[in-house]
Amino acid sequence: MGIHDGHRERLRAQFLEHGLDPFADHQVLELLLFYAMRQGNVNPTAHALMDHFGSLSAVFEASPQDLLEVKGIGEVSMGLIRLITALGRRYQMDKASLDRILDSTERCGQYVQPLFHGLTDEAVYLVCLDGSLRAVHLEKLADGSVNAANFSIRRAVEIALKRRAVHVVLAHNHPSGLALPNVTDIATTEQFIHALAPLGIRLADHIIVAGDDFVSLRDSGHLHNIENRLRLT
Repeated sequence: MGIHDGHRERLRAQFLEHGLDPFADHQVLELLLFYAMRQGNVNPTAHALMDHFGSLSAVFEASPQDLLEVKGIGEVSMGLIRLITALGRRYQMDKASLDRILDSTERCGQYVQPLFHGLTDEAVYLVCLDGSLRAVHLEKLADGSVNAANFSIRRAVEIALKRRAVHVVLAHNHPSGLALPNVTDIATTEQFIHALAPLGIRLADHIIVAGDDFVSLRDSGHLHNIENRLRLT
């Protein structure tokens, strides 16, 4: 029996009894690394990760290449660390499953926020709603910012028609900035509303997510202004 076996068992038992709340950040990483490194003292590696990236969240958001630069991290432990954020995102997405009524800004925001959990790059999603504002389909439209190069309005319209949507919600993220619409966001939103209008499909909202914050273009008045310009109201 190795000198560190008792420490591993104590840490595992503490987690099972009390959860992660009593743990320091490096201990969280230690517990995780136990499953990638079956023997030896992983404490120095856990501290090396914290020293290199500065925070627990930064460790989980690090790229595979950056993780492998840390002494003690190999392919298996790197893969396990990368898996954590991906699992968290999948868990949150599953909780925000379909068949939800999205009849308020708050509900729309809560529904789409998990889609961007842990993402360090921009992504665009379309939520299709029926006449009762119930989510009937969710689809990722693009990786990248909401602009003409990365976001196909034609494809979004085709999806909305195929799913017989009465309303749609557009959502994208600003991973390294504020959840405030920029000029491109507003211009693309106007093009999308213009494309949907002849089909009788309404853009219920465009939500921009940044971390734990989100902004609704409808609540902020941008959609109302666009609809007025297009004489849709």
